[in-house]
Amino acid sequence: MKIDHTEFGSISIDGTIYAYDVVIRLSGAVEKRKKKLSKQYFGTSHTISRDEAEYVYEKGCDTLVLGAGQYGNVQLSPEAAAFFADHHCRVILQPTPEAIRTYNQSKSGTVGLFHVTC
Repeated sequence: MKIDHTEFGSISIDGTIYAYDVVIRLSGAVEKRKKKLSKQYFGTSHTISRDEAEYVYEKGCDTLVLGAGQYGNVQLSPEAAAFFADHHCRVILQPTPEAIRTYNQSKSGTVGLFHVTC
């Protein structure tokens, strides 16, 4: 699984372009991000809720690479940060262009969540 590139509004993974936020699972499966899990609490998808953290996390995940958008506007809520800490999952939060480089260099045990706009 290799992320090729990103630009505002899209991300290219193994030659396929996705025009929405994605989650890359431990298996390499690419899923559309379920932004409503956070939007219902904060009115925006720029703050990750505990509900979304629980959805993104999977057993065996020791690192989450979180692409915070082209300009780094996404953040974890305190509850989401605590959830990942309680599950011994390190979170690397970077603007999406940087996060794709980090993800591409990561080892097994890494899940990716990438916001493709702001």
